[in-house]
Amino acid sequence: MVIEMEELLKKLNIKPSNIELYKQAFTHSSYAYEHDLSNSYETLEFLGDAIVDAIISDYLYNSKKYAEGEMTKIRASYVCENALYEYATNLEFSKYILVGKGEERSGGKHKKAITADIFEAFIAAIYLDHGYEKTKDITLKIILPYIENKNILLFNDYKSVLQEAVQTNQKSLHYELLSESGPAHNRMFEAAVIINDITYGIGLGVSKKEAEQEAAKKALEKLAKE
Repeated sequence: MVIEMEELLKKLNIKPSNIELYKQAFTHSSYAYEHDLSNSYETLEFLGDAIVDAIISDYLYNSKKYAEGEMTKIRASYVCENALYEYATNLEFSKYILVGKGEERSGGKHKKAITADIFEAFIAAIYLDHGYEKTKDITLKIILPYIENKNILLFNDYKSVLQEAVQTNQKSLHYELLSESGPAHNRMFEAAVIINDITYGIGLGVSKKEAEQEAAKKALEKLAKE
């Protein structure tokens, strides 16, 4: 795991002084319990949440590009669970996350809530290891492309954004549940979004709502290319 993590640290130009902080950031409580470890990512996540929020707030304020209402909306959009999960997924965090056997069987390495929390824990590890300025540089390197690229959508409610886009062009839209699978405690749903009788996106999620949101996101990406 340490060797694999070196790949991530190198990609972000991080030379760790205390590798244990980064290992802790990727350790779920279930793994810590099974291996008699004293720490998991949870305390780091508490700190990381505040740090990410502060860095994005600082950037938005000092950019002088946005009114107060816009700053609030953008910050909420780009530090929410969906956004943090997206950043972590693109950095392939699932390769480094350590979970217990039960959590592993239920797909814990890929769960949105766990992955988003671990992103914040990772940011806290950087902060404790290298201080605020280095953490700020890395956090902005990860998040700014999403804020500044107008083709990358806000991470709030994809279904609402898609509904508005379709209404503007007077198109019909509906969702279909394609399948349900897995045991009762770990269901997986697959949903499709249909626009004018054409499937524009298919999404997976641990709930019907999440699957529909993922389908809407893919539909928006497809519409943006038309």
